Amino acid sequence: MEPQLIAERAAWNRLLLALPAPHLLQSWEWGAVKGQTGWAAHRLAWPRPGQAAPVAAASLLLRRLSRLPWGVGYVPKGPVLDWADPAALELALAGVEAAARQRRAIFVKIDPDLDPDSPAGQQTLAALRRRGWQPSPEQIQFRNTALLDLAAGEEALLAGMKPKWRYNIGLAQRRGVQVRLGGPDDLATFYALYTETGERDGFIVRPFDYYALTWRTFMQPADAQAPWASLLLAEVEGDAVAGLILFGFGGTAWYLYGASSQRQRNLMPNHLLQWEAMRLAAGRGCASYDLWGAPDVLEESDGLWGVWRFKEGFGAQFAPHIGAWDFPVHRPLYRLYTEAMPRVLDWMRGRHRRL
Repeated sequence: MEPQLIAERAAWNRLLLALPAPHLLQSWEWGAVKGQTGWAAHRLAWPRPGQAAPVAAASLLLRRLSRLPWGVGYVPKGPVLDWADPAALELALAGVEAAARQRRAIFVKIDPDLDPDSPAGQQTLAALRRRGWQPSPEQIQFRNTALLDLAAGEEALLAGMKPKWRYNIGLAQRRGVQVRLGGPDDLATFYALYTETGERDGFIVRPFDYYALTWRTFMQPADAQAPWASLLLAEVEGDAVAGLILFGFGGTAWYLYGASSQRQRNLMPNHLLQWEAMRLAAGRGCASYDLWGAPDVLEESDGLWGVWRFKEGFGAQFAPHIGAWDFPVHRPLYRLYTEAMPRVLDWMRGRHRRL
């Protein structure tokens, strides 16, 4: 069945909010900001035969390969549908495959937030294998995450934390840490903290303009149904020592960007910052708080173990997902892309270092 092509922002976000568990990365705004790095968003919706209302939707990001007629496709944290519905599942997978084929993608990747051990997860994994999808060698997003239930209320949230975490929140408050809501004019301050964090923890930080456009897009939502973002800064005597940007859409809040300085770390600003972010998310009607990222295995050898222990201390529950799956539209090119391209990139990096 040919998909509906949705070309209007409000209509797309409304459509997502009418489906189960709409994800921020499937929103209109996320597809728009990814245009900064060469991705073009194709927003597709599929109704059941004989029905008007869509039962599945996908923001398909497509990026053309330089000087080639081919591209690569990605449906970040999607598609959006009721994964327990076998008919909707088949409709969505077939639709994504066809859309990738029509747009000359070498392959298309999906990575929905779906528990592999749930009945819906088991059904989906079986359908993916049967249809020729395969586990992806490249996980763009974190496979797993950590979740907090905000619906229980503040008392239950505090009771679910480890005692040391509750103590650290109180310590930060007693020692004068102040958390305030920031605006677009504070983005440069947050970026400075983010850059410091990247240098300390070894992750790549893009130029300020990339983040500024992304953050401003969500911090200034067009209407009540648009996804939103809030910047929180933790300060000690007016000096910003930590910050985070919280995103929200469809009843879920996501902690996507966090930053901190080495200054005043003994005052535990990050504990208070997370607590105020939880309170803000709950106040905006969110029932779930996604702390964005957890280890592949719950062992100390995993590189995310320290991050996980911090999140777990707030009472977060480990949430495993099925991870990224690829549908190879053109199998020989897919093999070349996934096997040869990493070696070429490694060689280029090594050559650059020698020069």
